[in-house]
Amino acid sequence: MNRTSLALVLLLSIASLAAQAPESVDAAAIQKIREQGLNQSQVMETLFYLTDVHGPRLTGSPGFEAAGDWAVERLKSWGFTNAHKERWDFGTGWSLDKFHATMTAPQTMPINAMPKAWSAGTNGPVSAEVVRPQITNAAEAEQWKGKLRGKIVLTQDARQVNMLEGRLVLRMTDKEIEEAMMMPPPPAARAGGAGGRGGGAGGRGGRGGQGGEARFNVNDFYQAEGVVALFDRGSNSDTAAGGSDLSWRTQKTDGGTFSVGSGGSRVADQAGTGLPQVTLAVEHYNRMVRLLDHDIPVKIKMNIEVSFRPETASQPNGFNVIADFPGTDLADEIVLVGGHFDSWHAATGATDNATGSSAMMEVLRIIKDAGLRPRRTIRVALWGGEEQGLIGSRLYAEQYLGTADAPKPGHAKHSAYYNIDNGTGKVRGIWMQSNPKVAPIFGAWIVPLKDLGVEILGPRNVSSTDHSSIDRTGVPGFQFVQERLEYNSRTHHTNMDFYDRVQADDLKQTATVAAVFAYQTAMRDAKLPRK
Repeated sequence: MNRTSLALVLLLSIASLAAQAPESVDAAAIQKIREQGLNQSQVMETLFYLTDVHGPRLTGSPGFEAAGDWAVERLKSWGFTNAHKERWDFGTGWSLDKFHATMTAPQTMPINAMPKAWSAGTNGPVSAEVVRPQITNAAEAEQWKGKLRGKIVLTQDARQVNMLEGRLVLRMTDKEIEEAMMMPPPPAARAGGAGGRGGGAGGRGGRGGQGGEARFNVNDFYQAEGVVALFDRGSNSDTAAGGSDLSWRTQKTDGGTFSVGSGGSRVADQAGTGLPQVTLAVEHYNRMVRLLDHDIPVKIKMNIEVSFRPETASQPNGFNVIADFPGTDLADEIVLVGGHFDSWHAATGATDNATGSSAMMEVLRIIKDAGLRPRRTIRVALWGGEEQGLIGSRLYAEQYLGTADAPKPGHAKHSAYYNIDNGTGKVRGIWMQSNPKVAPIFGAWIVPLKDLGVEILGPRNVSSTDHSSIDRTGVPGFQFVQERLEYNSRTHHTNMDFYDRVQADDLKQTATVAAVFAYQTAMRDAKLPRK
């Protein structure tokens, strides 16, 4: 089925449903929203403070705290109520204070690298030889006993670095728009799949035997043998899924860009007890592997200084930022908008996800400064702990919503949740989360936005970000369809996720489209239909 035929089928389906109850669209209000969002935008100024001033925003870090304080004060200054940090238990916080690493033999080379989050420090500068033992099980470990003290271990093989001949910037083609407007094939029929959210690889943990034999943990072995630090080069592939379970793929840029994740525990009695772990640019890592393969000694001088931030009962390290734009006659009902506020630590978390947080803060400002008064309260929620498993949004759902089978009082009061967390690209539509009842409603709302490129009503159920926490309760939760651009090739969880990679016009469009959806949801006589 070609794109024209597919669009015709979808439009006919929407028209059939819409004939039952035509959806009201406030064209005058939408024009005011467009003027504020596109021509009077403040979203890049918000982005600047969340990234250049307060980034990175690793949950539990000083930057996360300072960014949260700034966001609360900015929302208050715009005139919104109930602006506060809503705290919850997270565990030990972590921040990087100082880091340098230099190869000193066979030649001098400053190393492009970053310690992993919750990694231990080195307790001062260290100089060490580099080795690559390639241990995967206890039997192999026996051969290295007594030989690793004071050494830095390379935990992976070299990885091939390819020419940049694949897709680096993902903009949706006609084929991908057609795919987005269809339900996905069964999992067994898919080619590829969505990539994981994690950062670089750590030490290789071989599996133990069977029949109750203890599992072999190679990192524990390295620590017991007195290893100084573990080095890795991150992902085993230079390609990644484009996202949203579509078939598109992208090539990662390499060239000094690398993803960094977690390398230690945030549990109070375990934080800081492991080995220092560092992720390197693949080109620098590969050089060391080649040298060692030629029996040429490699030496490193390195210093890692970190701080751990214990959690207290009166000051938990996790929080969500919450603020309300009070409604009028339906003020006790809530339209929730948001995105995750936290980031990883290798850069300033610009496209993941200061863009989403800035855009959703801007949604409230746009509607207010446009002189509009929503019937329902519009609440912005900026989630913490998303990178550790959607913690903030999950706890909000547990506290206020419950489940469809065991609802809490807030369950009936929430009309919908809209989420942004796919980078800097403009909005092309919305994923309907397998809820066809919203098709005629959303179909009417996107008509005045088509000149901005909004055209996709994707039927599929997408996951891996905070709308999932809300949607699984039975309250409708939605993620917008965005152009991915360089998100999975260059910026997602990487050391290059800076303000400079954000596309200003696209981010203004994103905030504007989200404001239209939030306002229209707030003005309906009825809440959005549920599955």
